Amino acid sequence: MVLKGVSVIIPAFNEAGKIQATVSSVALIPEVKEIVVVDDASTDATPEMARAAGARVFSMLQNNGKGAALTYGATRVKSDVIALLDGDLGNSAGEARLLILPVLEGTADMTIAGFPPARKKGGFGLVKGLAAQGIYKHTGLKVKSPLSGQRVMTREVMEKVLPFASGYGVEVAMTIKVAKLGFRIMEVPVSMFHAETGRDLKGFMHRGKQFFDILRVLTRLRMKGA
Repeated sequence: MVLKGVSVIIPAFNEAGKIQATVSSVALIPEVKEIVVVDDASTDATPEMARAAGARVFSMLQNNGKGAALTYGATRVKSDVIALLDGDLGNSAGEARLLILPVLEGTADMTIAGFPPARKKGGFGLVKGLAAQGIYKHTGLKVKSPLSGQRVMTREVMEKVLPFASGYGVEVAMTIKVAKLGFRIMEVPVSMFHAETGRDLKGFMHRGKQFFDILRVLTRLRMKGA
C-alpha cells in the first residue's frame, strides 16, 4: 500500500513566542497536507499566532495536558501518515521531514526524533533512565530518546494506540504499545531544538512531575500485564 500525505498535530500551551515559526517551518515540508494545532487553553496569543501561520486551530475549554490534546487532534486529521510535534521547535521543525520519509517509504511504522546533546546542563538523567529502562523491561527494545515527543507514524499505528496516555508519560506509553503490537520503530537523528529546563527550581519541579507521571504509566502497564 502506498501511503499518501502527512497530517501534523501540534499540541500547544502558551507557545506564542515559537508557534508561528514552528507552523511556518512545517508548512514548507512538501509532504505535509494539513497542520492541526490543539491549543490547550493557552492564556497568551498561541491560537491567534498558529492560525496566522496557516494552521487549523482547535482550542480546548480547559487545560487537559499533552496526551488529551494529542488524542483530540487525532480525531481531526485525515492523512495516511501522522506527525506529532511540539509547539516550541521554531525554525527547527522543518527537520520533521527526516522522520516523515522513512514512514512514507515503508521502512518504519513509527519514527522517533533523536535530538543532539543538550545545550545546557539539565537534570541528572533519572527521568530519561526510568523511561528507557521501563520501555526495555516491557518490550526488550533499547531506545536512546525515550522522551522525544517528535514522532511520525502510520494512521494504523495511531489508531491502535489511542487514546494517548495523560501527562508526561505519553511518549513512554506510546512506545511500549507500538512495540508490543509488533510495529517497526526507528530512531532518526535530527538537529531539532526546543526549550530546555535547567538546574533550577523550575527545572527540578518539571523533571519531578515527569518522573512521577512516567512511573505511574509504567506501574499501570505492569498491573495490566499481571
